[in-house]
Amino acid sequence: MNTIKIKRLLIANRGEIAVRIMQSAQSMGIHCIALFSDADKDALHVKTADEAWHIGASPAKDSYLDTHKVLNIAKQSRADAIHPGYGFLSENAGFARKVEQANMIWVGPPASAIEAMGSKSHSKQLMEQANVPLVPGYHGDEQDDAFLASEIEKIGFPVLIKASAGGGGKGMRIVDKKEDIAQAIAGAKREGLNSFGDDKLLVEKYISRPRHVEIQVFLDQQGNGVYLFERDCSIQRRHQKVVEEAPAPDFSGDDRQAMGEAALKAAKAIQYEGAGTVEFLYEKQGNQSQFYFMEMNTRLQVEHPVTEMITGQDLVQWQLRVAQGEALPLEQSDLSIHGHSMEVRIYAEDPDNDFLPTTGRLDYLSLPVLESGKVRLDSGVVQGDQISPYYDPMISKLIVWGEDRAQCLSRMKNALQEYQIAGVTTNLSFLRRLLSIDDFANGDVSTHFIEEHDEQLAVSNESHTHHVLSAVAFHMLKRQSQGIKAQARSDKNSPWHQLSTFRLNQDAQETLHFVAEHQEQQDICVHINTVNDNAWQIQLDEKSFSVEARLLQQELQILIDGQWYSARIMHHGDDIWVYDQGGETKLRYKRHAFEYAEEDQGNLTAPMNGTIIHVAVEPGAMVKAGDLLLIMEAMKMEHSITAPTDGTIVDLFFNQGDLVDEGAILVELDGQTIETASAALE
Repeated sequence: MNTIKIKRLLIANRGEIAVRIMQSAQSMGIHCIALFSDADKDALHVKTADEAWHIGASPAKDSYLDTHKVLNIAKQSRADAIHPGYGFLSENAGFARKVEQANMIWVGPPASAIEAMGSKSHSKQLMEQANVPLVPGYHGDEQDDAFLASEIEKIGFPVLIKASAGGGGKGMRIVDKKEDIAQAIAGAKREGLNSFGDDKLLVEKYISRPRHVEIQVFLDQQGNGVYLFERDCSIQRRHQKVVEEAPAPDFSGDDRQAMGEAALKAAKAIQYEGAGTVEFLYEKQGNQSQFYFMEMNTRLQVEHPVTEMITGQDLVQWQLRVAQGEALPLEQSDLSIHGHSMEVRIYAEDPDNDFLPTTGRLDYLSLPVLESGKVRLDSGVVQGDQISPYYDPMISKLIVWGEDRAQCLSRMKNALQEYQIAGVTTNLSFLRRLLSIDDFANGDVSTHFIEEHDEQLAVSNESHTHHVLSAVAFHMLKRQSQGIKAQARSDKNSPWHQLSTFRLNQDAQETLHFVAEHQEQQDICVHINTVNDNAWQIQLDEKSFSVEARLLQQELQILIDGQWYSARIMHHGDDIWVYDQGGETKLRYKRHAFEYAEEDQGNLTAPMNGTIIHVAVEPGAMVKAGDLLLIMEAMKMEHSITAPTDGTIVDLFFNQGDLVDEGAILVELDGQTIETASAALE
């Protein structure tokens, strides 16, 4: 077969995957062309590219999802190939076909293969014909709500409803009882239509404690195929992966071979080419195991780096070479597993608020020490970048390798300890707690791991210790002594404006007030008597103790109770981040002692900006606590807003399709305003 050299590659994506593709392509001497929206004009992938083209406004539908614009820029920039990355247009068969019709190379599988696996129901039918094991369920074309409800009852509860064209947890509902069927079908159809333009559903028996194990496959245009072993992606929230590792723990060689061969059988059944991942549900009880085909992702996966780490292969280079018509560089017998690798996804999200995405500026970014082949970071951001509400909230992927799983886990813990972010709430502390759980260390995982360990993963109320508060107090004093106080006097909005009784080298007392994240109603009081620049008496919770402090390089060291305590502190407005051996603590300085005291307990706090996509009530309607009021969409996820109490709807302030700012008042219930609400989001 003739090969065609790719010279100019357009990457139809953004963020870390665009940067990742460019790294491999540029190492092959390929000229890389980037796209950027208004929100991404200064993004890292734009700076990494050899050239970059503006594609449109910030919303994805007006930029990265606009196939007409992407193709026009590809032609204008003289691209001879397009790599879609993952997400966006990567599994759009129509777009893949248009790329090929424009005489450009599509770095991905044929459009026909994307179509075959793009519909979950159709793919299940194909896999049944190919004798690939399936979970019992309904995958047919009849989509009448009443018919689907009857199929659900036939299968028996619990069942899983999924958007046929879906992925990433969108358009997915678990139904435990008959009364929830109608709302679950309506919600899954609506989310499938909004996210994928297709409201077709499939229904499957819900397996109570499965593992999510997937096989990386690769096939070339000559018909050769290999599998590059498995990845365990069982640790998930909102049906989206958080931790991935390879090889899978407690996974036999026989299961590896059987699942790998089944994955290749699935790929060959649709004449697949390029990189693909076949996902399975895996059950193991004692020595008995069983796996079931779930879906095939017809693209490069987010978690591909763990496979690269244990095989020593560059999968993006493989993609580009296969797209050029080259044969696979290795046969199955040439591939082997070396060591163990883990990947964690760093998200701008709030694990203590149902993992809702967060937005803001990355004011501070301190990265772990990277080591070739051992500690790797795939990222699309740098310090100072903005996390916007328009795209997926993933900040980066941290990947480590070890000789075995124990060493790999230890290395990951150390790297996470070094990784520090301020300005945006992230899942870093959550990941540190997760990896410290004994069951994870023992490889006892399932897709319900997070729910099953929610108490161990919750933030400890004891995290705001006198060590942390003493460090914060010293930080404030030092800022004052360096001239902050003088500046504050000219700015009445400064958080330091009220600190008028601080007197260095004098025995003055000041009371500082803080609130901890998600504990806004609990006032934390710190009483300070300054002795000199580096020593003071502190009173906290009716306990008094002497404290000394010193600055050492970039760390603050506090001598308290006869022991030195080290921390790094970052400040942004009233928000304070403290990083120490225990992880990350976020506090907010209260300018006035009475701040938060008058807050309406019934008001619900806005989690983020978003769009109202469904209004379920009208003024005058009687509602009960828990009744659906509105559905809001933010960062590609639906959030149901429910009534906090029984009452009557007095007024609605937004309509379907309206954009909503964080904290905006949406509904008045019996005279009580309801804001976009974390407490009422499901």
